[in-house]
Amino acid sequence: MIATSIKWTRHNLFGKPFDIVLSLFVIPGVLWLAYSTADWAFQSAKWDIIVQSLRVLMIGVFPADQAWRAWTAAAIIGAILGAGFGCVFSFKPHHCLVLLLVPVALLLIDGGFGNALPATGIVAVATLAWSLTSYVPLSRKVLPAVAFTGFILIVAVMAPPGVGLWGGLLLSVLLTLVTSVLSLPIGILLAFGRQSRLSSLRIICTWYIEVMRSVPLILVVYWIWILMPVLAPQWGLADVARGMIGFTIFYSAYVAEYVRSGLQAVPRAQTEAARSLGMSEFDINRSIVLPQALRVVVAPLVGNVLDIFNSAPLVFIIGLTDFLRAGQMILANPQYGDRTFEVLSFLLLTYFLIGSMITYAARKLEDHMALGSR
Repeated sequence: MIATSIKWTRHNLFGKPFDIVLSLFVIPGVLWLAYSTADWAFQSAKWDIIVQSLRVLMIGVFPADQAWRAWTAAAIIGAILGAGFGCVFSFKPHHCLVLLLVPVALLLIDGGFGNALPATGIVAVATLAWSLTSYVPLSRKVLPAVAFTGFILIVAVMAPPGVGLWGGLLLSVLLTLVTSVLSLPIGILLAFGRQSRLSSLRIICTWYIEVMRSVPLILVVYWIWILMPVLAPQWGLADVARGMIGFTIFYSAYVAEYVRSGLQAVPRAQTEAARSLGMSEFDINRSIVLPQALRVVVAPLVGNVLDIFNSAPLVFIIGLTDFLRAGQMILANPQYGDRTFEVLSFLLLTYFLIGSMITYAARKLEDHMALGSR
């Protein structure tokens, strides 16, 4: 083991003169940065602000006495995500150990079981759903219907105190999930519409995609927020719903371009062969073209999900309190004026962990789909 490490270090870090010079500058710098960060985190930082503000960071201005609704919604989200993971890669015991780090971290931060116990319940629900779809093939067939029912339950549970009170990390996750789910079918339809033989449909889809790709997201969200009460005043849509519509309209155009690139990668000979067998255009696209196209564009689609999550803070323009905005609200309190680094570090670490989880799931999904193509 030691000999292998020495060999790897000599080959990768000190193999050439330039590598030696670079390693002599970079390695001490990284060690100094790691030591300084650890010294600040364990000696100087005052993490009690995270404990006192954890509710605001997680659910924003949602009423404290209604927090059980947020925990219930989080459990449903955990079940949907766990079931989705089970369709991609099987559940293993070490996955449960990784998930348990969340309640353990809450226990250490909070110093009590107030948040750790509900978090443990969420981990248990996610683990159960993950195991179910991993080892019971029948459960995968009913997953779309169950997931759709789950989204309706989330809205039903969270709506009574007021949709406008949704906030914190829960709002960022919900916005990402809803936008990702809705933009995929819309983007697929736009991609096929852009390749349609009907010139009017092709021009409309092309115009829509190019317009959305030419304007910033914040402008689309702001315009939807202003226009919806004018165009449909009888609906009375909440700010959250208008924000989700703006995100979906914007990111559907990008999904359409990703899917269109996948459609172009499918050999034309396959569609011509299917036509010679008498298959309809709908069956050709549904059974032959689309599955292969989606397999090609898995990586860009997952990158799109990351973009949605990282763009969620833009909903501040319509008055919503997302995860980042919740952190800014805490720092706006003069009492916590000297805790900027602690709050920003917590936000950075949370964004990094969620982004890493999405990236890990994407790699597993690519491996799973590549396995199916062999």
